[in-house]
Amino acid sequence: MMDKAKGFLAEKVAHVKKPEADLSDMTVKNVGRDGATLGGRLDVRNPYSHTIPICEISYSLKLAGREVASGTMPDPGSLAGDDTTSLDLPVKVPYDFLVSLVKDAGKDWDLDYEMRVGLTVDLPVLGNFTLPLTKAGELKLPTLSDLF
Repeated sequence: MMDKAKGFLAEKVAHVKKPEADLSDMTVKNVGRDGATLGGRLDVRNPYSHTIPICEISYSLKLAGREVASGTMPDPGSLAGDDTTSLDLPVKVPYDFLVSLVKDAGKDWDLDYEMRVGLTVDLPVLGNFTLPLTKAGELKLPTLSDLF
């Protein structure tokens, strides 16, 4: 009897609508004395008619195969009901990492990156649900003419 109940519940949970998300390409937002701020955007579609609270967003950024930043954004807001919510993901990369990574940039002046994001939302009945996202691509570094 217990196995039937577990199977029924697992089947119902598997068919519950869940938010869908898309992570945009990373770009260089700002370069300063302390380092650089890279940015991505997370577009999250809420299939429900009511708002869903976001518990946290966790992230990890690798540049040229090395992890250069990771962290969490606690309580970044909520997802609007039956709409797409855009969330900015600013990631600060320290200056010393940037200097060591410039060597890997090569002639084309870009770096391979991999951004991993875990979006944790509080779904009705189910509780906390983490939506994992990964985006890989090439980050175009700014040239001196771009900065001045």
